[in-house]
Amino acid sequence: MMASSGVAAYNDAAGRNETVEKYGYLVKRIAHHLLARLPDSVQIDDLMQAGMLGLLESLSKYDPAKGASFETYAGIRIRGAMLDEMRRGDWAPRSVHRNSRRVTEAMRAIENDTGRVASDRDIAKAMDISLEDYYDILRDAANCRLVSYEEVNDGDDPSILPHIEAGDHGTEKDALLTSLADAISQLPERERLVMALYYDEELNLKEIGAVLGVSESRISQILSQATVRVRGKVDGWMEP
Repeated sequence: MMASSGVAAYNDAAGRNETVEKYGYLVKRIAHHLLARLPDSVQIDDLMQAGMLGLLESLSKYDPAKGASFETYAGIRIRGAMLDEMRRGDWAPRSVHRNSRRVTEAMRAIENDTGRVASDRDIAKAMDISLEDYYDILRDAANCRLVSYEEVNDGDDPSILPHIEAGDHGTEKDALLTSLADAISQLPERERLVMALYYDEELNLKEIGAVLGVSESRISQILSQATVRVRGKVDGWMEP
């Protein structure tokens, strides 16, 4: 069925094993990329297992006539399967969601009052907490999937918008994508650059730190703040 694309047939064990051996690197790469943003309680094996299912599923649905390479299509399916697995669990205690809302409210209040982007020090001061405590809140909030830029950055993956039910909702999806793009474009330059390097270029935090000449922990703080800032700007779209 897929001999012309170089993809083994799905309907026999040998074909499945060949596919896992040939394209398993995609599962590993995507799993480790996602794991870097998740709490310590999340196991790499769980993501890998979900990703393998996505890889095998892609075999039965891949259509080379549509133009995309199998690697591209499988990558989307693998990531979607992992995101589905992540959505099935909620590792965040209520305090994390509550603190994230406090950060968002402080950001909005500062920006409404001053007309400029709220800095980390501005937000910590408005919340009457130390800068270190503020960074702890950011890390916990970003780790608990308050927003997943990657979920809406995967083009045709049907798992992108779980809160939009099946049907003709192309306009709603387009509006969300537009809202997300606007939110990212309004980020401070450094936060926007870090997001681009992390999500688009798939550099890890250490590599981004080397590019920008700052520590890995500082990059983590910048990325976490950008994530929560974007989450606050598209908040209405991300609610179930």
